[in-house]
Parts: sequence; structure tokens; C-alpha cells
Amino acid sequence: MDYNTRGEWKADLDGKYYKNPILYSDYSDPDAIKVGDDFFMTASSFTYFPGLPILHSKDLVNWKLVNYAIDRLPFEEYDRPAHGKGVWAPSIRYHNGEYYIFFATPDEGIFMTKTRDPFGKWDEVVCVKKASGWIDPCPFWDDDGKAYLVRGVAKSRIGYKSILFMHEMSPDGTKLLDDGVKVLDGRINHPTLEGPKIYKRNGYYYIFAPAGGVQTGWQVEARSKNIFGPYEHRVVLWQGGTEINGPHQGALIDLEDGKSAFLHFRDMNAYGRVTYLEPAKWVDDWCYLGVNINNEGIGEPVNLGSKPVKSEQGQNEPEKDDFKAKTLPWQWQAHYNDSFASYTENGLKLNAIKCEKENLVLAPNVMCRLIRRPEFIAELVLEESLTDGDSCGFVITGGSYNGVRVVKKDGKLTAYAVDYELTKNDFDICKEENRGEGLTLKSSGKLYLRLRMTYPGFVIPYISTDGEIYKILSEEKLFKVSRKSWVGGKIGVFCVSENENSKGFINCLSFEVF
Repeated sequence: MDYNTRGEWKADLDGKYYKNPILYSDYSDPDAIKVGDDFFMTASSFTYFPGLPILHSKDLVNWKLVNYAIDRLPFEEYDRPAHGKGVWAPSIRYHNGEYYIFFATPDEGIFMTKTRDPFGKWDEVVCVKKASGWIDPCPFWDDDGKAYLVRGVAKSRIGYKSILFMHEMSPDGTKLLDDGVKVLDGRINHPTLEGPKIYKRNGYYYIFAPAGGVQTGWQVEARSKNIFGPYEHRVVLWQGGTEINGPHQGALIDLEDGKSAFLHFRDMNAYGRVTYLEPAKWVDDWCYLGVNINNEGIGEPVNLGSKPVKSEQGQNEPEKDDFKAKTLPWQWQAHYNDSFASYTENGLKLNAIKCEKENLVLAPNVMCRLIRRPEFIAELVLEESLTDGDSCGFVITGGSYNGVRVVKKDGKLTAYAVDYELTKNDFDICKEENRGEGLTLKSSGKLYLRLRMTYPGFVIPYISTDGEIYKILSEEKLFKVSRKSWVGGKIGVFCVSENENSKGFINCLSFEVF
């Protein structure tokens, strides 16, 4: 990278200009809309709950997490982690006074939730179409009141990919009215064509869709006077000569005076799919994205840009938590269960829940929050009341994980640096590895756990019993993203046990990133 990776990540430079990425967090497959003077964004949440994050902005650069649209899915499978499954590639739209989010789960079908208040409660999830392998849905309401939905397919479930289908949909968005019409086939020129978003402007229907794969792909723009085609198409954004690989799935947003902007993600390995903002301009009813640096007619992503909506310079929220009340950033690795945790006068109490395997990958009660900067130290202060067979810890996780685990055995506490890589093998049988011999602790009950992460993803775990002297548990270890889970790194807290009905627990007292 050609700019400083240390310290707090501030995308808003001075109120007039911004730097990319605007969100140094794993908001995969972002989609966004403008309603009045407000912008709202959502993203994939996979097997983490609550899901479908709702972010709000006034200028497309400064975003704040304000809500989640769903607490759970109507399937028991997600009572335990189902890595790589769950909520895929949502689309958010505003129609007739209501906010809609359509999303797919790759094995169950296409779903919808809606609300009149994006900051408040969203409706129960509705199954729009039960199907396997139908993914990346985007709804569209035409000027005559008719409704449509465009979507892609997942080869892993259906045996083929790179084809987009258009459906007629009931105007209330609750069901599809046909089996779909093939409108774009990318199998020759645009392999892995997916993630379509549909818009209408000046009598043309536009489909924007990424192709070429998450890490190496490009953006395709297609247009037609008929919603069912035929569509002419061209590539409008690619990596070109930049370091910004595979500009992938995103959102076109219309602004004032006929101007537009474009959001997309970039895969940054340990940090996941971070969010970029690109300039967009219209010429002869084609939208051009980014900057045409190489004069080849195709836009390239920018590192720096002018804010599309002028505003005062934004300030990031502090990354800290005293666990006195429920806070938005935390998610669980599966559906939440009341047995996981409770708020007490001492903080957040995490119970030692029996862990099925010799790793955390199938532990639903891992509590996570997104990384927000490339380099940082995260600290968790806790009081432990573990019993033999219990353990607790602090990790950078996302299927794979690195960090610290504190184990209670024979009445003694030992801290280990731990490492687990979720591979393409069956993750039920993979074991966590200890790095080093372990450190016996003389604890009065309070523990200070730290994780230092340095770019491009090295993780060093520390521990202290007094908050003054910290001991390194292992030298630097690179956090390896698992392509099986489709997510980047998250900061995770856990308390688990080898035993059924353990009485052990920890009290989380404070959390801070600095």
C-alpha cells in the first residue's frame, strides 16, 4: 500500500476529499441506496448473527452501523456455525415508503425483509422462492407498477455459473411469477458473472455485475431498452495498472444534478472485503466508473477522490466497550441462544458452553466484531471464574483463527498461543494447534488479553495478570483467511468447555482498540 497503515483509519481527509477504502472492514457484497439526504448500506453476513448490517451515511464516506435487519434465519441449521453459507449478497431498495432487502441463502432460496424505519424493527423474513443455487437477487419496480427480480446462480449448488436470469415478481415482493428468462450469459467473455444490480435511466434498463472472480475480476455494465433484453455490454471498471485487485460487487447510487457514484468491494485477504468508493459519470447513456488512467476506455479504481457529497469532516466512533449494555458491533458465530451470555452489574457474563470439537470453528458462542483498521492492538479485560475443562480466549477469527486461549486444568490456568486454519477439508476433524509451551498463570481472577495485528495480517498474542507487564505468547504468525468461510478477520471472544453443563464463566469488563 502507498499510504500509512498505522493508527485509526480515517477515510474522510478534510471534508472535501477521501481516501480508499472508505470502510476498512469486511462488509462483503455491499449495496446502498439514497433516500432523501440519507444513504443506507447493507452487506453479506453469512453465518454471523444478528445479520444484514444496516449502515447510515450523509456523504457516502462516513458510515455508521445503526442496526441489523435480521436476528436469525428460519432454519435450525444456523443454530451452529455453517461457514460459507447463510446470508449472501443482499440488495437494498426503497419503494412506496418502504425499505426492502432481498438476499439469498445458497441452499434454501431467496428471501425478503422490509420496514418503514431502517433504524427500527424489520419484518420477519419472507421466502420469495425456495431454491438451491439461486443467488444474488436484486428487485426492481418499473414505472408501470410491475415488479421484477434479477439473480445469478452458484455452480457449487446448481452445476453451472456465469448466467443471469430475470423474473417477473409480485408487486409486493413476496413471490416470483415465473422460472426466469436468461438475460446475460458470461460463460465465454465474462466467467463467474454474478451479483447483478438493476437500474433504469433515460429509458434504458441497466445491469451492473462483477465477473472474473472475487480477487481478479472486473465490472460489467449492460443496457437494453427492454428489461428482458437483448443487452449490449462492456467492461467499465478493472484493476488495470493499480494495486486495487478485482473491483467486485457493488452499488450505483444516483446523486443530485444527474451525477452518480459507485461503491464496490476489494478482497484484502486477512481484512476481508473492504469498501471502495468510485467516481461515476454518464456519457452517451453509458456510465463510466473510476478514472481512465491508461486511456483504454476502461475505468480504474482510485486511491484518493473528491467527496461526492460535501460535508463536515467525519469523526470515527471510539472502538471501546464497557459491556454495560447491548452494543451493535458484536455478532455471534451462529444464532444467538440465551444460554450464551447475560448482562450483569460486573459486565457481560459469557458462560462456558460445551464445545463440540477441538477447535472453535463449530462453537456458536464466539462473539465477534469487525476489524476497522489495518494495524492495531485490541485489549480485552476480563474476570475468570472457570472450572476444570473450561477455557476462554481472544482471537482474530473468521473460520480460521489466531490468538490466545486460557485453559483451566487441575485447578491451574495456562495461557497458549493458538492457531487454527479452516481448509478445504472437513472442518469437523481439524484440530487447533498450540504455538509454544504455554504460560502458567498466577491469577487473582482478572486477566488482560491483547492481540496485536500488523499489516498485512500478522497476529501476536499477549497476556497480563496486572495490566502492566505483558508477556508475548508467540512470535508473529500470519492470519490465513479461509476461502471456505468467505469472510475476513474479526475480533472474537469466547468461553467454552469440554464438559456438559459447566458452571464456569467469564465477566467481560472492557474492550478497546488502539
